[in-house]
Amino acid sequence: MKKKGLYLGIIAVFWMMAITGVSARQAEDQAVTTMDQVVVSVTQTETTSAKIGGNSVTVITAKEIEEKNAHTVLELLKTVPGVFVTSTGGMGTSASVFIRGADSKNTLVMLDGIVLNDPSSANRSADLSDINLDQVERIEVVRGAMSVMYGSNATAGVVNIITKKGGKTPEITASVEGGSYGTWKTGAHASGATDKLTYAVSGSYLSRDGFSIADKDNPRIPQDGNTDEKDGYDNLTLSGNLGFELNDDFTLSSSLQYVDAQVDLDDYEGGYTGDNITSAWVPDPVTGAWVNTLVPNPDGPTSKRSESERLMGQVGINNWFARGRVESILSYKFTRSDLQAYDNDNLPWYDYQGATDEFSWQGNIDFENHVLSFGTGYFNEAMESLSSGVTDINTHTLSYWFQDQLFAGENLVLIAGARLDDHQSFGRKTTFRIAPAYEIFSTGTRFKASFGTGFRSPSLYELYSVYGNPDLEPEKSQGWDLGVEQGFLDDLLTLGVTYWEMDFENRIGYDMLISKYNQLDGVTETRGVEVSAAWTPLKDLFFNLNYTYTHTQDPEGNPLVRRPENQVGLTASYRFLGKWQVGMDARWVDERAASPYAMDKDGNAIGTLDDYTVVNLSGSCDISDRFQIFARVDNLFDNYYEDAFSYATPGLSGYIGLKWRLL
Repeated sequence: MKKKGLYLGIIAVFWMMAITGVSARQAEDQAVTTMDQVVVSVTQTETTSAKIGGNSVTVITAKEIEEKNAHTVLELLKTVPGVFVTSTGGMGTSASVFIRGADSKNTLVMLDGIVLNDPSSANRSADLSDINLDQVERIEVVRGAMSVMYGSNATAGVVNIITKKGGKTPEITASVEGGSYGTWKTGAHASGATDKLTYAVSGSYLSRDGFSIADKDNPRIPQDGNTDEKDGYDNLTLSGNLGFELNDDFTLSSSLQYVDAQVDLDDYEGGYTGDNITSAWVPDPVTGAWVNTLVPNPDGPTSKRSESERLMGQVGINNWFARGRVESILSYKFTRSDLQAYDNDNLPWYDYQGATDEFSWQGNIDFENHVLSFGTGYFNEAMESLSSGVTDINTHTLSYWFQDQLFAGENLVLIAGARLDDHQSFGRKTTFRIAPAYEIFSTGTRFKASFGTGFRSPSLYELYSVYGNPDLEPEKSQGWDLGVEQGFLDDLLTLGVTYWEMDFENRIGYDMLISKYNQLDGVTETRGVEVSAAWTPLKDLFFNLNYTYTHTQDPEGNPLVRRPENQVGLTASYRFLGKWQVGMDARWVDERAASPYAMDKDGNAIGTLDDYTVVNLSGSCDISDRFQIFARVDNLFDNYYEDAFSYATPGLSGYIGLKWRLL
């Protein structure tokens, strides 16, 4: 696997050199043209933020990504209201994204519109732990039911990661960075255009010694050398975007990304983690009888790890007719994933191979006062896992959708749509969504609302693995929200508040009594409030404060695990003296329910995880037109916390790097 990554790296270097050479000969120097910010994830059309209707959307811009100097997409998602991110250890370990209290399987994650939800994972959720930010232009987060535009898995929201495209002005940059936990990272990016061709290619490699996943600072789990091993991480990412404009009415686009990653892991047995946990015969402290039990084994081998490769890409053809009023979008998208894991004895532990293929067409007709969209798609997903008893299983879905974006005067925007999904195993499912917004210009007040239904078909693993249940039915859901936004001081200060509710029926969960997946009787509920305030007191000074209240309840009245009831986030950014920029990201997370499987070393249930506060700082200085030095400090006050019981999180840590603009 590593050799394949090296080969692809060499190919990418030559690709960069070849394309850059063409650009240097043919591209003309032009001023940078800035375009109005657009949002594509709400309607699958390029729509300005003023015309997205009642949808709740957060866009993390290229400027914010550069200022925060973060390593991964997950770090940025933690700053979005209504979103909570957890991970089981350090960089590269498994992570979950919860939108509005729903399960991670209810969030659809895309990269340039390519579905990243892995058909070979247990519940077809998406793991973002290996997606870095080097090639990312912006991130769009849509909160609320979006099954009308995206089908299964989009029942709570959508995260669309959009990568950099080429522009008329050629650009070549290189960067190097180092810091805590033996972290080293290097990367390069080249982009530009010829008369007809645009391109952007990126490559990066990150290596990290890391820290023990098993939390050495947790006194409730066994220590004595069983939390000493450093768990490292390596990530090679290569990415490219190509666009070709045949004429003003016909364009081709394509993108490709390859990720090769490896992360060290620890054992998890008895309700907690450890470098090595094994079974042994020990005397019972009460009866004295010898019993077989799980015990720490700090002197045992520690080779447990997972190795993964992912390849994802898309090709699109766009046509315009009737002087640009009619648009046709034809696309093919695919993913391939291969995960191999090994135990502490370096023996094969588990394996998962997944694949998706999607063909779709969408037509858009612009009638000036409304945009009519209709489309159809074919989505095939397949998986194989010999360790889970699944051999080359696949299923497909045919989809048909309709959407209208109505602009009644300058005040009212109404987006409505419906979708029919014809699943190979579960038949036809219909969903719909309506999202109006009304703005009073004289007062700067904007009212918004949305209501939508959704469904999620069981994953292939939930159906056909050794723990699967072929009798499962699709999950059903519905959700609504109602909000208001108000501008003050000529919109230098903007306040917003949104109330939302979501209900999930036939929710699928793992049943310990039968050791299989099963349907939960009753309704799982989530509801809450999102409050935000954005303030720009000076031209280069910006503050954003947000608060999220989330109440979750399963059919038995219990809160869903690892989801805080309250969380507060504060970000600030200031640019001064023309070349200096500093930023802060602070968040407080309330206590939350721990996993029911979490136990301490004495066998006591954990119950809840403590609340915590984390403050991160970032900054940069433009040394010259070609050089920028940047730095980041995470967990400034070295606060102790856990996202999941017994899994360690980073303490006070710092990173510093240099970015060089070659062209």
